[in-house]
Amino acid sequence: MGRRRLYALVLSAVILVIGLTARAQDTADVFTRHLHLKEVVVTGLTGDSRLSETPSAVSVLDAHAIRSNASGNIIDAIAREPGVSQVSTGSGISKPVIRGLGYNRVVVIADGLRQEGQQWGDEHGVELDGNSVHSVEVVKGPASLMYGSDALAGVLIFHPEANPAPGAFTAGLSSEYQSNSGLAAYSLYHGGNRNGFVWNLRFSDKYAHAYRNAADGLVPGTQFRERALTGKVGLNRKWGFSRLTLGCFHLTPGMTEGYEDGILEGPTGYGLELPFQQVRHYKAVLDNTFLAGDGRIKAIVGYQQNRRQEFEEEEDEAELDFKLQTVNYDVKYISGDRNGWKLSAGIGGMYQESANLGEEVLIPAYRLFDAGIFATATKAMDKVHFSGGVRGDFRRLHSFALEGRFEEFSRRYPGVTASAGLVYSPLPSLNFRANVARGFRAPNLSELASNGVHEGTVRYEMGNADLKPEFSLQGDLGGDFASEHITLAAALFCNRIDHYIYAGRTGAAVDGYEVYQYTAGNALLYGGETSVDIHPVHRLHLGGQFSYVRGTFGEEDMPLIPAPRLSGEVKWELFHHGKTFRDGYVSFRVDHRFAQDHFLPGTETATPAYTLLGISASTDIHAKGRRIATVCLLADNLTDAVYADHLSRLKYVGLRNPGRNVTFKLEIPILGQ
Repeated sequence: MGRRRLYALVLSAVILVIGLTARAQDTADVFTRHLHLKEVVVTGLTGDSRLSETPSAVSVLDAHAIRSNASGNIIDAIAREPGVSQVSTGSGISKPVIRGLGYNRVVVIADGLRQEGQQWGDEHGVELDGNSVHSVEVVKGPASLMYGSDALAGVLIFHPEANPAPGAFTAGLSSEYQSNSGLAAYSLYHGGNRNGFVWNLRFSDKYAHAYRNAADGLVPGTQFRERALTGKVGLNRKWGFSRLTLGCFHLTPGMTEGYEDGILEGPTGYGLELPFQQVRHYKAVLDNTFLAGDGRIKAIVGYQQNRRQEFEEEEDEAELDFKLQTVNYDVKYISGDRNGWKLSAGIGGMYQESANLGEEVLIPAYRLFDAGIFATATKAMDKVHFSGGVRGDFRRLHSFALEGRFEEFSRRYPGVTASAGLVYSPLPSLNFRANVARGFRAPNLSELASNGVHEGTVRYEMGNADLKPEFSLQGDLGGDFASEHITLAAALFCNRIDHYIYAGRTGAAVDGYEVYQYTAGNALLYGGETSVDIHPVHRLHLGGQFSYVRGTFGEEDMPLIPAPRLSGEVKWELFHHGKTFRDGYVSFRVDHRFAQDHFLPGTETATPAYTLLGISASTDIHAKGRRIATVCLLADNLTDAVYADHLSRLKYVGLRNPGRNVTFKLEIPILGQ
């Protein structure tokens, strides 16, 4: 098809959509459902507020949006959100990236506190059971004001399942199968709420063999097994509530070594063979809220233990063995509405100890103490909502010596951060946003003191004890419009980061491994996201999204910047209130990644463009007035395209991403709806 014919076709489609939108008068729920987002309450950056009143870029994914995607883990499930990407290692391990920044620059909040699982490592994912997640808030931009060091890129806030209604009991099961990796999963849950006493229990199990694609066949070492057990008990009273959450997460992923002498060898079945990892994450969280006049006091304390082992030669003896223990605390007061003003203030931080229990050592043992104090304020006026705040942080890090490898040292990192923003709403359906924020991140031990072979990344890593903290200054501009038939949103950002830390290849080698040295430079990132959601006629949904980010060190490009992404979806609502089938739909989607020609020379390579096609269908099944099942069928990469994502770690060992994948999901509620 010629370029002119393509332009004419696109223009005709736009004119047709505008015409249909102008004539459509249907006000069915399918058209107005997205309007309720303005009433969604988010924790955001300054305490609880409506999404429509938040000046920073915040988006919300509900349970339906999360579960309507085929994924190997919870980060993979949300990586299609505009501005969100992932550094992946096969289908079992994903690290979140927000607007081109990842690793310790993204804070993950789960069960009310920040998840600490040695997130500095390339192959260290997020230890969280996706089945237990009810919704996700994505905060794009510096969030150090509320969360301190490391929230330089933004925050992912995972909200757990809501408590059952008073007097109600819930129970059910869900299952999933994916054809590409033979992934089989199931999850069982039970919950209740009786006389103010609430409880919840969930067990999930998932296993997959090596994934495949048309170029590599089965990719050895990409199989994994995942198990999780979570439980919660709590008490709701007039004075507030108190809840205790206990969790155990166990992931056993293989380790991919790629081609050796032109041959791709290694285990491909469900059973794990050397080399592989064992990752265990234990967590206990006590979450309390006490009513205090027209406000409330929120106090959270938690304990986490993360154990990460790498087995290379013997299955019962770990060569690399990290044990990280963390105590988190967060106490804050949130006032009620006082003549349009809402205030909050508090303290938060953590204490960490990390030990090396294996023969191989990559980073030294260390202790860390972190504390911060903050205050925020919001003011609601007729058409303007203002919010802002200031925070002071202090982090002390002490690294222990190891003869012949590491020297003992201590570092102190103070930081002051702030943000200010406003939302102007000239019409109830139209909002304009502006925000400026200063972020802060202290170097981690991997960046300061690494000295050894990191088998998970197949390279020799060297730290730099002279690294300084990262400080960023980011400005955001955005706007959104919502009506019965169309929703539009756009956001632009520019982020200046002083002393941005990254690992660059030196050109040297140790025992056959390329040497990577941590260094720093002043970085500039800019870009934005835009989305459109149109309901021109009854039942029809047309959606599109575009994300772009560019990162530079002056004349040089930054590493690990995702390629520009354009996606679209056509969705047809089949039925809403049928006797047997309800809330059914079919959809067709296109996901195009542009070529990434901006990369860090000597450390990265360019990545060609690729396009993926997918379809999905889902429906609820009812009998005798209640839902008895939900069935979902998805197919990804319909053409079985061979591609490598720019942020896939397996790209650098010569391997491509998964090929065509068909997914079947089934959910059966036993008690409740």
